[in-house]
Amino acid sequence: MFLRRGCAAVVPVVLGLVTAIEAVQAMPLPKGELERSCWQRHTRERTRPNIKEATLVEFSNLRHRDRVRSPFMVEFAVRGMGVVPAGKAMAGTGHHHILINTPLPLNIGEKIPFSDTHKHFGKGQTFAVLDLPTGRHTLRLLFADHDHRPYFVYSREITIDVIGRRNSIAPVINPDRFDETCAEWYQDELSRPRPPGEWVTVSNLRDGEPVASPFSLHFGVEGYGVCAVGVGAERTGHFKYEVYREKQMVQQADLGNGATQATLSLPNGTYTFRLRFVDATGQRDLLPAQDLSLVVNAQNRL
Repeated sequence: MFLRRGCAAVVPVVLGLVTAIEAVQAMPLPKGELERSCWQRHTRERTRPNIKEATLVEFSNLRHRDRVRSPFMVEFAVRGMGVVPAGKAMAGTGHHHILINTPLPLNIGEKIPFSDTHKHFGKGQTFAVLDLPTGRHTLRLLFADHDHRPYFVYSREITIDVIGRRNSIAPVINPDRFDETCAEWYQDELSRPRPPGEWVTVSNLRDGEPVASPFSLHFGVEGYGVCAVGVGAERTGHFKYEVYREKQMVQQADLGNGATQATLSLPNGTYTFRLRFVDATGQRDLLPAQDLSLVVNAQNRL
């Protein structure tokens, strides 16, 4: 679930000898048997590490030829670089842009313009909600520096079909046509906007969902932007995580470089993954943490 500040109570959690910060549980698996089966059919696809490209950006929740209702969620993933808001110069960092129905810029020295087809996310955002008319559209992520000049680190261009409004009837899985209707439901579920408020979340894995190791986790935050340590920016922080097994911490990392994802390699077992969003010191939590029950049930060779 997602916490809205002032709308839900959170309780401090004690793991071993560490008195943890207040935390909320991650989004649960779908309740329905058909929906749960459909969701878990795609677990490996959502969590598979990309070891071929050292630096890349991609849409973590959308695929080429997806069919969505509008407004819809667009989640950003960047690997090999960190996020820093616009106007803050730092080597190896930048911020996201979405190109809508428009090609890549031809002149690598020109700044990305501000327009309806060039969406800027200069506050260090990890996602966006787009509202596009019914029909076919092309989308591409483009990463740029503090001055909106492209690094030419970009995603492949994908085509999506907007099939109607978000308030229309949602897709339902039909057991007699499971493959076809599972695909429709899954695309709609991945693109469904999240509740308003201030929260931090693991966006590509749900609470208690079995996963094969190694696996990648993608992180999102609402209400703040991501900013690598070293350049101050208002309303920003960075991710930090801890992994516990039987109440003992077995792994931790401070993503002070502005990273928004991490790849974990863990033996089979059940773990608690705690995602935190902290200030530049790495000590003060800006939002309640999120706890995710991790169930590692297989080992894969990359």
